[in-house]
Amino acid sequence: MLRAMTTAASGMKAQQTNIDTIANNLANVNTTGYKKSHAEFQDLLYESIVPTGRASGDAEPTRVEIGHGVKLVATNKQFSQGLIRQTSNPLDLMVEGDGFFQVRLPDGSIGYSRDGSFKLDAERNLVTSSGYLLEPPIQIPQDATEINIARDGTVSVLLAGNTSTVQDVGNIELARFPNAGGLMARGGNVFLQSPASGQPQLSTPGLDGLGEIASGFLEMSNVETVEELVSMISAQRAYELNARTISAADEMLSTVNQLKR
Repeated sequence: MLRAMTTAASGMKAQQTNIDTIANNLANVNTTGYKKSHAEFQDLLYESIVPTGRASGDAEPTRVEIGHGVKLVATNKQFSQGLIRQTSNPLDLMVEGDGFFQVRLPDGSIGYSRDGSFKLDAERNLVTSSGYLLEPPIQIPQDATEINIARDGTVSVLLAGNTSTVQDVGNIELARFPNAGGLMARGGNVFLQSPASGQPQLSTPGLDGLGEIASGFLEMSNVETVEELVSMISAQRAYELNARTISAADEMLSTVNQLKR
């Protein structure tokens, strides 16, 4: 009977983690470039019970095995394309397809992001909303009157007093990974490379399997609200069933305790 309690308790803990994951998805339903997560579980060890009088080495068509519950093995990110929002701001960029923007973090390392809502800092460098420099760095001249970002990542400007000549000021590179699901979520719409993700492959947008860049658009979260609500209801019901299992096991133990000789 105690086995039933511990098994059901592991189920309650697993569904609590599932609810936590769903809650984070729903909280980020309007976060630019957010990629939803889903919890993955595995069953625990099984105990093989050999009936009395039967040798454990005998060939058996079936076994008597009792499991010990469930455990969390991963919270996997889904990198499907999110919804598209038009902003008409030339510094708002979206990757149409595979690829990540590269940003320089405060410690000097490189982070990777799908959030293309870039701004200009005091030195007119392209930076993220958190102030992280785009990598490789791109600086917009002080006298630029118009900024254009092509689908291949070429950044060009028109300068004041010269409306006929376009000047290129830099090129945006994108990164892709052999296993994007292995990236570590740092927070702030930034992912970090990990041994599971593999080495980043850098190239020009539109080449080598990378997506193209769309200026004036943002990629929103890929969270489907209805899908998450259905998953939340399912997790809640599973949690309740495990709780009822513990109650049933407790009642059976109580019955045994009340038995009289």
